[in-house]
Amino acid sequence: MLISIILGSESDKDHAKKITDELDKFAAPYEIKVLSAHKVPELCVEYIKETNKKDQVVYITCAGRSNGLSGVIAASSIHPVIACPPFSDKADYLVNIHSSVVMPSDTPSMTVIDPKNAALAAIKILALNDKNLQKKVEDRISSVKKSFKL
Repeated sequence: MLISIILGSESDKDHAKKITDELDKFAAPYEIKVLSAHKVPELCVEYIKETNKKDQVVYITCAGRSNGLSGVIAASSIHPVIACPPFSDKADYLVNIHSSVVMPSDTPSMTVIDPKNAALAAIKILALNDKNLQKKVEDRISSVKKSFKL
């Protein structure tokens, strides 16, 4: 079981930290790789070939500007891909959301804008086959619901 966080560049590390902070709350196993789909696509493909050999992997890709990373990963991976693009302002947001939502055919990638929600989505996917993680998700849901008063 692994959550693989793939960054398009070193500058995406602050964004990834928001994801890993949430994953740490669940003690979910993860690794972070910096692999540019535009500059070193061959490294992306090699990494996917290796992780395709593993069971229960979920990718969270973090790439700004032209999000080729999510598509490259999704095109070769047997595991689910969640795109979580970073953005600095409204104009940057529009570019990143469009390049993440519009993927070519046969490159399925889900897009989740909030880093915390991207982490939770990956955890819920892995919880499908992990009762311990499923219990942690149930506890989290219960805690959130208890925070509201009727």
